[in-house]
Amino acid sequence: MTGGGRRSARSRTKPSTDVNEDDDAFNKAKPISKLRRVKTKDHGTALRILNADLKIILGFGIIAALIIFFLVHHLISTAEEARRPRVVTPFPAPRIMDLPQFQGEHKESLYWGTYRPHVYFGIRARTPLSLVAGLMWLGVKDGRYFIRHICQDSDDLSTYGWTSHNGRDFGHQVLVDQDMTLATSFLKYKEDDSGYGGDWAVRINVQNQGWNDEMQKNVHLFFYLAEEDGNALSLGGDTLDIHENSLLASGLRTGIGEWQLHLKSKADLEVHYSGLRTPHIHNLSDLVQENLASQLIRFNRLQLPDIYQSSSNILVFQISGRIPLETDIVFVSGAGENSRVEERISNLAGVSLTNQLNKKQREFDVKFESCFQLADKLDSNSIHVGKAAIANMLGGIGYFYGQSKISIPKNSNVKSHDDFLLYWPAELYTAVPSRPFFPRGFLWDEGFHQLLIWRWDLHISLDIVGHWLDLINIDGWIPREQILGAEALSKVPAEFVLQHSSNGNPPTLFLVLRDLVNGIKKNKFTASESNDIISFLQQAFVRLEAWFQWFNTTQLGKDVGSYYWHGRDNLTIRELNPKTLSSGLDDYPHASHPTEDERHLDLRCWMLLAADCMNSVAELIWKENKPEKDYSSTSYLLSDFDTLNQMHFDHASGAYFDFGNHTEKVRLSWKENMIGNNYVNRELVREVLERPELKLVPHVGYVSLFPFMTRIIPSESWILEKQLDLISNRSILWTNYGLRSLAKTSSMYMKRNTEHDAPYWRGPIWMNMNYMILSSLRHYSLENGPYRDKARAIYEELRDNLIRNVVQNYHQTGFLWEQYDQKQGKGKGARVFTGWTSLVLLIMAEAYNEM
Repeated sequence: MTGGGRRSARSRTKPSTDVNEDDDAFNKAKPISKLRRVKTKDHGTALRILNADLKIILGFGIIAALIIFFLVHHLISTAEEARRPRVVTPFPAPRIMDLPQFQGEHKESLYWGTYRPHVYFGIRARTPLSLVAGLMWLGVKDGRYFIRHICQDSDDLSTYGWTSHNGRDFGHQVLVDQDMTLATSFLKYKEDDSGYGGDWAVRINVQNQGWNDEMQKNVHLFFYLAEEDGNALSLGGDTLDIHENSLLASGLRTGIGEWQLHLKSKADLEVHYSGLRTPHIHNLSDLVQENLASQLIRFNRLQLPDIYQSSSNILVFQISGRIPLETDIVFVSGAGENSRVEERISNLAGVSLTNQLNKKQREFDVKFESCFQLADKLDSNSIHVGKAAIANMLGGIGYFYGQSKISIPKNSNVKSHDDFLLYWPAELYTAVPSRPFFPRGFLWDEGFHQLLIWRWDLHISLDIVGHWLDLINIDGWIPREQILGAEALSKVPAEFVLQHSSNGNPPTLFLVLRDLVNGIKKNKFTASESNDIISFLQQAFVRLEAWFQWFNTTQLGKDVGSYYWHGRDNLTIRELNPKTLSSGLDDYPHASHPTEDERHLDLRCWMLLAADCMNSVAELIWKENKPEKDYSSTSYLLSDFDTLNQMHFDHASGAYFDFGNHTEKVRLSWKENMIGNNYVNRELVREVLERPELKLVPHVGYVSLFPFMTRIIPSESWILEKQLDLISNRSILWTNYGLRSLAKTSSMYMKRNTEHDAPYWRGPIWMNMNYMILSSLRHYSLENGPYRDKARAIYEELRDNLIRNVVQNYHQTGFLWEQYDQKQGKGKGARVFTGWTSLVLLIMAEAYNEM
């Protein structure tokens, strides 16, 4: 019984002449008309009756007002929804991330993490406005100091990256900057007294071999805290002497309660600070550099000024000392009275932290072998690279929050003061392709990332896929590149910021979903894991249907069973072959003249994957009541071998091609334009020397192999042998380092697409496509048929070539690379590309996706 109920009970047993809550409860039960007819000479009673009468009238008035308020609010909201453009309207279904499996302990266990992949070391919480932490240091090069903070190639670090990371509460990273080696370790720990998300510790160890230079005998580290919500941070003291008092900073946050940051070290350290007030943190490197420069000019001191601006929301602590140096930084949450703060700090510093880090390292090594079982397959050098692959994939997971910028759809009535619309505010928990170059979410990359992550931690993988699917709009479209928040935006050139709702991206998330469904069928998961996957798929199904339907309507070609990527520029005069960014293969050559008549082979095969997966999911989760749409019929249509051959197969070359309005006689030529009277502008422009016609587009490469990758070709077909010949021919695709993206025989092989665009998917070796080709080679090597032995031999040699080249490059350069040179095998493009290049680990483990 509630408290109000108990008061009502007392009012019936203890009459009172006072006006109180009991009288109100009693009088409200009487009809108003009867109250007005009461006759009495007792003015007190009359006043009580009148008072009750007025309260009832007021009560009904308030209720009526509330009803009117909510009705008006609903009408306004409905009107706003009606006015909101569809492209920025969320899909009307329960969010996947609201599932119980993503709440409670799971959510809290992932609260803090190294979720800032664009900086060399950064920590934040999975919440829109977080308390953010990070590390900077002064690097020395050619006798000059440089701030190191944001991952960038121009810093010229010899190597950096995670050597161990479990995705949850532990990571170890090594960074080599000239002669200085920094090791950063992260540990998270939850105690009974901790606030939400627990406590965490950072160990920074600095070693140096360059003893000849006095500048290199000292190190200047900068550890900072920043409140994204602008709340002020409290400084530990005006003068920071860590041997007297280890407290650096403190504060209060909803959820985690009071918190403290402590610095513990046996080294002889000098600590200075700067308190800053700013609404932005993406330019923090510049602010620190300006502070240091000012001090150097005014006082000839390379130290922060020990000044705290009023209500500072950023605190930067300069930690200086002689090398070698080791220091521990400890964050404790829930640091109120009786919370054993000193004991908890002691448990996360010194010898105790060493012991815990060693234990976590052993657990990482044991889990690595359990997941991938490489001990009996490969040497220690290869295993070292395999560990770096999974560690950097997990250590590169980030959390982002913000609004994507969407271009205004063509032929729409949308009006905007800007040339874009803002997507709804959204969060994204995702892996990233590359910390220095692409530290944000990319839709088609993420499907490949999850092939690795689900094998390590199923629930992290489901969490990531769920975040992506929650970004789907009412039409079933997902922006392919996620640039959320000021920090992410600061890393993207302006021309790539806007997302176009007419353009898709390969639906690679179906790769991981198919793996999970097949895993359930083959009893690879525990009962609890299988239940979580099924509940996930049940909640996600309506979104997956919308996503599939978006592709199946907006990207549909003119012929039944044909599709084409939208977004190609049919008016360009500067591109040798108009790029197809939406395909993910950027400059891979398609028809020379984009039209609606195009039939893109790769998209057709992606749609087969999607239909096949949707059918499998439907069978798994709707055993009795199947959905209205029959995905099996679409899958059957797209897997029909005869139809495929009629639309895309060229008998003369034995290869599959795109179809479109095409001519091979296209080139880039220099053209001079007079600007004004004295200046001549010279630029490369496209020349078309022959009228294009509708035909197959004769470029052998990754796209040609998509029917092979999706295993449409029967194992007994002579066409299968033709594909094996194309793969193994050194004059076409084969190299000693992996398969080329485009055949040497192609007219576009290694051709620049514009004056400024070097060949990208026109020859270099890419790991994601090689992984898919290997997967199918393995498949055909196990199928009964006349070509199984040939497939097996090619599979074994290609696998060896890929592993050997990636491992060799890693040990020579310290990095995994975006792509590899087809002539010499050297890493190319973005270094620290720990996205799909990490699939080399699955190649090592021979863990492939299944149809």
